[in-house]
Amino acid sequence: MAKDRIFGLFMIVLALGYILSATNIQTSFMSDPVGPRVFPYMVAAVVILCALVMVLKPDPDAEWPTLTMALKLAAATAILIGYAMTIRPLGFILPTIVVAGLLSYMINPRPVPAALSGIGLGIGLFVLFKVILGLGLQGLPRALMG
Repeated sequence: MAKDRIFGLFMIVLALGYILSATNIQTSFMSDPVGPRVFPYMVAAVVILCALVMVLKPDPDAEWPTLTMALKLAAATAILIGYAMTIRPLGFILPTIVVAGLLSYMINPRPVPAALSGIGLGIGLFVLFKVILGLGLQGLPRALMG
């Protein structure tokens, strides 16, 4: 029970730091009415709400992940950090295909469905974000685009 409470308090502090960093986001005069700060505020609010539940009502029989699961979580975190670092130089589609495929393979180690999931998510999310939502994403590396 104490571990849940400590983790919950840690997450509250982390979310408050996230809110503090979101206050530094610059807004331009051309931004939408909601603004770019709202999404980080919403994420932080959900984290704080979940963390409060952990602090106020901890699980008495919490099962912590085994070493194997902890290593898988660390690998997934490393993959996502690599994704964040490669999305700008390589564009959106290629890193998304690789990361979605790797994470899918980690969930269910079947290569063909994992590869198809990666390809589908990479292209499908690009179409959603670029075409439907109109975000300014670079699909492929600039060197390939000319």
